[in-house]
Amino acid sequence: MLDRTIRNTIIPMVLTFILTIAGCASTKNVGPEDTLKDASSLDAGATLRAANADAAWPASTWWRAYNDPQLDAWVARAQAGSPTLGLAAARVREARSLTGVALAALAPQVDGSLAIDRKQWPENHYYGPGTFNDVNTWNNTAALQLSYNLDLFGRDENAAKRALDATHASAADARAAQLELEANVVRAYIGLSQGFALRDIAQSTLEQQQKIAARARRRLQGGIGTQLEVAQAEASLPDYERQLETYDEAIALSRNQLAALAGAGPGAGDSITRPVLSLATPLGLPSALPAELIGRRPDVVAARWTVAAQARGIDVAKAQFYPNINLMASLTQMSAGGALLTFLTGNGSGWSAGPAVTLPIFEGGRLRSQLGAASAQYDQAVDHYNATLVAALRDVADQVVRLQSLDRQLDASGRSVAAAQKSYRLADEGYRRGLTDYLNVLVAQTQLLRAQDGEARVRAERLEVYATFSAALGGGIDSSSDSPADLDTQMKPAKHIGPFAGHRETSSADRSE
Repeated sequence: MLDRTIRNTIIPMVLTFILTIAGCASTKNVGPEDTLKDASSLDAGATLRAANADAAWPASTWWRAYNDPQLDAWVARAQAGSPTLGLAAARVREARSLTGVALAALAPQVDGSLAIDRKQWPENHYYGPGTFNDVNTWNNTAALQLSYNLDLFGRDENAAKRALDATHASAADARAAQLELEANVVRAYIGLSQGFALRDIAQSTLEQQQKIAARARRRLQGGIGTQLEVAQAEASLPDYERQLETYDEAIALSRNQLAALAGAGPGAGDSITRPVLSLATPLGLPSALPAELIGRRPDVVAARWTVAAQARGIDVAKAQFYPNINLMASLTQMSAGGALLTFLTGNGSGWSAGPAVTLPIFEGGRLRSQLGAASAQYDQAVDHYNATLVAALRDVADQVVRLQSLDRQLDASGRSVAAAQKSYRLADEGYRRGLTDYLNVLVAQTQLLRAQDGEARVRAERLEVYATFSAALGGGIDSSSDSPADLDTQMKPAKHIGPFAGHRETSSADRSE
């Protein structure tokens, strides 16, 4: 009796244990190699350290600082109608749906099947005399199958969390696309404003030149001028008219660009009137930079979520090295012969239940290769995050340098315009009184035009710096509460995950192997 018990019970249990241990294939220390940069370890540089660090972070509606209702309306229109934002939103919905697919693997699965068919049986030289000799019968089967993966080593759980992290990354990418769209609308609108300003300068210069040409003709008629003066005065008129046309072209193109950014046809831009931008908001650098930048730049947040998702991928690949146990159960009801629905009330029922175990034994290095690929993908995500963080900090520093330089340029441009206006006024007065020739007027007018053009461009560029600077600081989007936790923290297993819950845990990526 004891021998039978050993033979029927203990020996199978020992063999199962040995196979299970054998099935836990070795990872051979395959794992990631790169590490995340710590934002606080990056040297902010003398530029950022010397900048004003008392300003607040940008508001989520940072473009309202320009005090132009028409700009506010076009930003809102672009947010509502941009195909780019629609594409980003669709990607987020796709990621959420894929997360739902991954989460479903954690729940019990119940499937039903029903087969109803009519069969004609062969004659008796196949079966001999009997019930199914050369007759037509209904052969019907109904089955209900239930399965539940115990997920003892967290493969499905980490796959679901990886999909959830990817959803967070997609949402951050959508925020980055929105911020880029807002900045592009503001830049295009500033370009439109600059076009009007430069056109005003060209129009004023043309009118001045027309007056000079008229004066030269009057001097010639009065006998105190020459044909050369008239020719010189009239020679530049077509060029000034050409400049006016180029600025009209730039204004029209800016309107078309704004319409396209809003997802509308070119005709929508025809209603845009001249901008009335005014920026009185001081541009300062917030404190806690660069530490807080990682939670305010959506591109950095997206890159960090991607790292978290790839860390989950390593956990999924590791779980493949261990056994997988499914609990299986089924109920069947069948009937051969009888009426159409006889199988529902007949005695042909059956059931089955038990575990199903799959375990890797000899897989030719496939699992280690999969783990190596997952580790390499993690390293790529880490490198991308590190590069994004460095680029973000450089972007902020660049805007501070530009801001400081443009402040100095604006001061110099103002002094240059004042000096050029005085020079032109004196030259024009001297020419009007006959004390100097037209060449002095032409030189002074050229200097004035260049100085006014340069000042207008510096003013427009300074307006644009505010847009670029606000975008570099994250555009008022605070994602610090929606960022993944420390990726090097060991995660405690959690068997229950709510659909699209605000998940904050991330994988350890276990670099010890």
